[in-house]
Amino acid sequence: MARKQLKSIKDKNKVGLKDSFKAWQSIPRFFGEIYRSGRTLFIVNLFARIIKAFAPVALLWIGKLIIDEIVLQLGQSEKSFDLLWQYVAMELAVAITSDLLGRLVNLTDGLLGDLYSNASSEKIIRKTNELTLAQLENPEFYDKLERARTQTNSRVNLMSNALSQAESVISIASLIAGLIYFEPYLIILLVLSVIPAFINEIKFSSDRYSLARSWTSERRELDYLRYIGANSQTAKEIKLFGLTDFIAKRFRRLSDSYYKLNKKLAIRQSVFGGVFNLIGIVSYYGAYVLIIYRTMNGLITLGELTFLSGSFNRLQSNLQTFFSRFTRISESALYLQDYFDFIDLEVEDIADKSVPIPKVMIKGLEFRNVFFSYPDSEMAILKGVSFTMGAGEKMAFVGQNGAGKTTLIKLILRFYEPTQGEILMDGINISKFDKAEYRKLFGVIFQDFFRYEFTLRENIAVGNIDALQNHEKIQDAAYKSLANQVIDEMKNGFDQQLGRRFKNGQELSGGQWQKVALARAYMKDAAIMILDEPTAALDARAEYEVFERFIGLTKGKTSIIISHRFSTVRMADRVLVLEDGKVLEIGTHDELMAQPKLYAELFKLQAAGYQ
Repeated sequence: MARKQLKSIKDKNKVGLKDSFKAWQSIPRFFGEIYRSGRTLFIVNLFARIIKAFAPVALLWIGKLIIDEIVLQLGQSEKSFDLLWQYVAMELAVAITSDLLGRLVNLTDGLLGDLYSNASSEKIIRKTNELTLAQLENPEFYDKLERARTQTNSRVNLMSNALSQAESVISIASLIAGLIYFEPYLIILLVLSVIPAFINEIKFSSDRYSLARSWTSERRELDYLRYIGANSQTAKEIKLFGLTDFIAKRFRRLSDSYYKLNKKLAIRQSVFGGVFNLIGIVSYYGAYVLIIYRTMNGLITLGELTFLSGSFNRLQSNLQTFFSRFTRISESALYLQDYFDFIDLEVEDIADKSVPIPKVMIKGLEFRNVFFSYPDSEMAILKGVSFTMGAGEKMAFVGQNGAGKTTLIKLILRFYEPTQGEILMDGINISKFDKAEYRKLFGVIFQDFFRYEFTLRENIAVGNIDALQNHEKIQDAAYKSLANQVIDEMKNGFDQQLGRRFKNGQELSGGQWQKVALARAYMKDAAIMILDEPTAALDARAEYEVFERFIGLTKGKTSIIISHRFSTVRMADRVLVLEDGKVLEIGTHDELMAQPKLYAELFKLQAAGYQ
């Protein structure tokens, strides 16, 4: 079963030797990013490695000179050790220099790795912001994001390995030059000792990458199961519903499947690696016998024996490390390509940025025969929606769950583009405006707003982060949203850390969080305010007070409200009623109550619940 599954995965996500070598094309660009991350550190690291690379052959050569000098002096009646001690001093100097350079390399490697990790992570954050919501909600795209986001350590290791590889090239070249000078035939045995193992390594590195790539979604699921299975936010429901066994078994089933596939691959790699390594061992000892034979026959000196055996031993070790590192670099380069594929993702922006956004909205917003289906879905969410909303008007969107209310908001904010039809602002299609500038017109609080585990001050300032240091503005926003009541209860006031993730954090109730989130909307002196179910966690009285304030504070501003509480909805100037993605009714509260349709029916049902 595991064999068939592995074959299926390999066929679908197969990465061959050609792909491994092709991935190396990303290396120059990679080093360009590293260089920009820390120019001075990169140059120091490079020069330190170049000088250090000559240390092995220099130590072996000086060792040869020392042994030959000892043998020479032993045969002399009058001995002079001055030259011998000079050689020893030279070897000591080279050893100390090599050690210091090695420490410098390790230091700069670590610092460069930190700088590059920070820079690449920031790039991913900024790139994610450029992408459309449709891309972010696409599972295949999310796999790309996940690979780019989680492989930071792999990229940092790649940096160190690639720089070490450049150093090894110099060391190997100098050692090979020494072998060629004395015994060129040893090169043939050297190649036989390392090439088979190299082919084996690079072949299986492709298979490992293919397996890891094909399991991106499943590994995300494993991470998710770890999260919900051991998390304070989910603990109550896990305990109440007795979900521990269900989650643990699901985790075990998925993790065991991956383990079996990985085990199969690891066993095959070990078996083939053992066979190829045996060839290398035999070749190495063949070279060793050859060196001993030529020494015994007086063809090379004892010092040359030491140099050759040491050079061959070190060269074989260096080449094995070189080829092993080569395969790791090839594998990491495949992951690196995932990172660059993500960074290079193009976002189609159909906006004609030469069209200026109106400084003041005069006419308002208009939907003209708008249809919309989510990507990769044939089901239409909106079906020919048409309506106008005047500048300064407060409109409520009403409808049962799934009617399309929040989808309208997403289209207005240009998170998605209509499948058909158009949305106009003052008669201009909103797709012609620059997205970033256009969104500055809106102050929004979503139903599923995020609870940032920042301080209270920062949580409010999220609505207009440029005003983070403007305490008066933050205080005013807190007062308008009633978040000042939350702040008064906090020991550290505005500087209270929220959430349980960090030290001294304070968790808030759902209603308290909503007041803080509402303050974000007030932080932005936006022309258009949108509240999408922002008070669901508040009791009826608190909600009424919040909306009464909102109506008063946003006088003259265009506002959109989504709420299931009709005591709130009736405060709007007009109500838009959606059913099955279509506009069913539109009018004032009184006008809609006079018609025996959905709005009047829902209002009466809810009113009956309070009697």
